[in-house]
Amino acid sequence: MRLFYAIFPPRTVQEALGQAQEKVRGFKGWKPSPVHQLHITLLFLGQQPEERLPEFRRIGREVAAAVPAFEVVLGGTGYFPATGSPRVWFVKATGTGLEPLAKGLQQALPDLETAAFHPHLTLARKKGPAPRIGPLVMNLQFRAKAVCLVESKLERSGAQYRVIEQFPLG
Repeated sequence: MRLFYAIFPPRTVQEALGQAQEKVRGFKGWKPSPVHQLHITLLFLGQQPEERLPEFRRIGREVAAAVPAFEVVLGGTGYFPATGSPRVWFVKATGTGLEPLAKGLQQALPDLETAAFHPHLTLARKKGPAPRIGPLVMNLQFRAKAVCLVESKLERSGAQYRVIEQFPLG
């Protein structure tokens, strides 16, 4: 199973982000993320044996319970990598609970190799030649109330996500 922990914004915020994605729809090289799948990844677990699901559920429940609900602000857009040909167009996320959640999950799973945490929400991935889109400032806010354990299945049409369990914040 390919798994990750994430925070999903409410549908109204996802739809507002979907409107911003219209900026890249005219370029074949950019592939927007499906609106209903827009999320902030807290920790990517990669391919894991199904036998570890109870452990991942317990850790998700414990780490989420230790962090109170908080406001998330989606600010301006940017690119990964910051220079050269970008592969990802994202909107930066800030919120008092994002770092504690990501750090708590990383510390609870020391056997996993993890990348540095850069809170963001991926708007589109670049699949071929396409121009950079000018910077946008979203100024969208929502209240993060839960962390989700998500399964990602890679299909021909792209990744399909299934929320396995939702863990309320403390």
